[in-house]
Amino acid sequence: MSESNEAVVLTERRDRVLLITLNRPEAMNAINTDLAQGILAAIAELDGDPGLTAGVLTGAGRGFCAGMDLKAFAAGGTPDGFQQVIEDGAQKPLIAAVEGFALAGGLELALTCDLIVAADNVKFGIPEAGVGLFAAGGGLFRLPPRVGYGKAMEMALTADPISAEEALSLGLAARLTEKGGAVEGALELAERIAKNAPLAVAASKQIIRNSEGLTEAEAWKNQGSLIGKVFRSNDAMEGPVAFAEKRAPKWTGT
Repeated sequence: MSESNEAVVLTERRDRVLLITLNRPEAMNAINTDLAQGILAAIAELDGDPGLTAGVLTGAGRGFCAGMDLKAFAAGGTPDGFQQVIEDGAQKPLIAAVEGFALAGGLELALTCDLIVAADNVKFGIPEAGVGLFAAGGGLFRLPPRVGYGKAMEMALTADPISAEEALSLGLAARLTEKGGAVEGALELAERIAKNAPLAVAASKQIIRNSEGLTEAEAWKNQGSLIGKVFRSNDAMEGPVAFAEKRAPKWTGT
């Protein structure tokens, strides 16, 4: 296991999957500058290693993340690096494994991920209005496509959370597990993704992410920029050969 930022964020490689753990359990994994910088470093490790296909992001202790560290915010403003984390995310698929709660910036961090696997006791919410703020980390425009206009508006204005079951029914969560099983469930999903060609997986993610709100003509243009990179890759040659030879493909990510 490798560690970054004095163990505030931990990374552990599981074959082609990188497990990233927020490690401030005593502060409910609230986001300060050290944590934000640690997440950036972990994402750089994921995206920069051709031997990795997908990542799983989780939190140590009782919950995923309680959002921004308000004490740190009051002392020095928004944590350095957090805006980059939530705006840019990862190039490769990233799955949030959520236990306990994902609140405020914690939910916005989960929304930066491509899929959410949640334990059945989780609460999701953007309670910022209750402390004089608003969900400025993307929640106010990333939530409506996931849960619908009405539910997103209700969550923002009331500051009330929703349950894991409701999150699943609305499409916010992709899968539910029993309490304590979110990481295992997310790793299982990530390992299934990692059986596929890394460039094709990353391109598929980018096309789906970037096509929201585009016209069909714009979506075709958006997709076109990735065709050459994927269809002329070594993996694009390896896939059909492996299929013909009735063996598992040996992906290189090139």
